[in-house]
Amino acid sequence: MNAELPSALAAADARRPRVMVLFGGRSGEHAISCATAGGVLRALDRERYDVLAVGITPTGRWVLADEDPDRWAITPGRLPQVEDAAARVQLPQDSTDREVHLVERSAVPRPLGEVDVVFPLLHGPFGEDGTLQGMLELADVRYVGAGVLASAVGMDKHMMKLVLAGHGLPVGPFVVVPPGAYQRDPQAVTAQVEALGLPLFVKPARAGSSLGITRVDDLADLPAALAAAQEHDPKVVVEAGIVGREIECGVIGGRAGARARASLPGEIVVDHGKHAFYDFEAKYLDEASVELACPADLSPEVTRRVQEIAVQTFEAVGGEGLARVDVFVTPDEQVVVNEINTMPGFTPYSMYPRMWQASGLPYPELVDELVQLALERPTGLR
Repeated sequence: MNAELPSALAAADARRPRVMVLFGGRSGEHAISCATAGGVLRALDRERYDVLAVGITPTGRWVLADEDPDRWAITPGRLPQVEDAAARVQLPQDSTDREVHLVERSAVPRPLGEVDVVFPLLHGPFGEDGTLQGMLELADVRYVGAGVLASAVGMDKHMMKLVLAGHGLPVGPFVVVPPGAYQRDPQAVTAQVEALGLPLFVKPARAGSSLGITRVDDLADLPAALAAAQEHDPKVVVEAGIVGREIECGVIGGRAGARARASLPGEIVVDHGKHAFYDFEAKYLDEASVELACPADLSPEVTRRVQEIAVQTFEAVGGEGLARVDVFVTPDEQVVVNEINTMPGFTPYSMYPRMWQASGLPYPELVDELVQLALERPTGLR
């Protein structure tokens, strides 16, 4: 650990640091968050860390959760979910406190001990979008991953594209459909979208894991695609289809002020006879239809370019901790950024840890590195 840790954290050196694994949440990616938590709970070294598992129910209640990783696995016919409980978990209430409590109606709050770092494994809105990060900042609690602004920018595909383009990074053509815009003037929106050409990808601006995304090959299907996206987010992004290979690259923060590091890239190859693109079902429910090639079969020059653009993307949004950057590599070997995910899928079989495994950093060591980065990072402005 950093020799210049603040005194509050240095005092924790006499004991094992306590990690709160936080998962579930209110978004449509609740089950994916639970599956991710199972992988991290299995990987955390109990000889190095004390672990507290806390789940957030779909209604937003914080409860003590089972630490058994198998409880949170996705199995045929079953998606895991955090169940409600009478007692709720309460974070520290001021910046001088590290104590977490269990609070039950008409009972004295029961202390659960101090927490040194939170590992927030929530995907989507109300977890990955800066809202949770803001609450942890207010409580002055260290946490793994991106801060408030980077999380919010990474979650909002509209803002993300503007920030990346402003930094001179290559992004594809797109149109934003604000809330109510199509209902007010469908002809104007259709004309804007038509200029992008076909095919199109219609996406909720602030959702992940391919939820609510539709490939559109005929403009007659645009209204249904917009409606499907708006089931997840009133703001919609419509992207021009890009011909190219879907390549991903993992990024992890640097130690002691060093630059962030990029993994070897990986490639997603989807069986297009079953899935039009890498959708939710292909990601999590029909793995046999998807090949994850890691490392990707790219030339050394293109590999270096993908890695450099991934790190630049991470830096452009102010990333911390970890991120996965998704790009397209076109037939003429141009690299175009698709998006950055500041809390990527993190089961041992997810692309992010697999890319780091191929880069020489196995899953347990990756989890440990992320916790150590969070412990070294000061709270507040940085």
